[in-house]
Amino acid sequence: MRKAAEPAERERDPEAVSKFVEGFAAQLVEAGMQRMPARVFAALLSSDSGALTSAELGARLQVSPAAVSGAVRYLAQQHMVSREREPGSRRERYRVHSDQWYEALTNREAVLKRWESALREGVTSLGEDTPAGRRMAETLAFFEFVDGEIVAMMERWRVHREERFGRR
Repeated sequence: MRKAAEPAERERDPEAVSKFVEGFAAQLVEAGMQRMPARVFAALLSSDSGALTSAELGARLQVSPAAVSGAVRYLAQQHMVSREREPGSRRERYRVHSDQWYEALTNREAVLKRWESALREGVTSLGEDTPAGRRMAETLAFFEFVDGEIVAMMERWRVHREERFGRR
């Protein structure tokens, strides 16, 4: 059974929404995201419910279910969307949450930690007194700095979000 669009969504110009989705997706692609996940993410972000089925995403983006499936798998791995079952159905809905940027960024912490560990090994292997070792040490210091800044920034964001949008 297909759900009708929310009243506010029915009042929108579908062409303008599509233009936004494609434009924002292009910005995400330019920043390094794959094209189809960027389009799916932008479509979810622009829906009032923040959740759509594969069929709804396919219809909005005019793409195949396989394209949606691959994009959702990537976005779920990046912690940018989650899967949920439609009540009383076997169909899944894909949801973007209001804190998706926070989640995506904080989940990068594990990647930074792995890079830091590898760089420490590189400094040890190359020797701190060599040009390559110094370059590696500076790179390590940069990632340690970024890691600390992300933690502090995310705490400031939680306070700012609560002040602006209320407690979640």
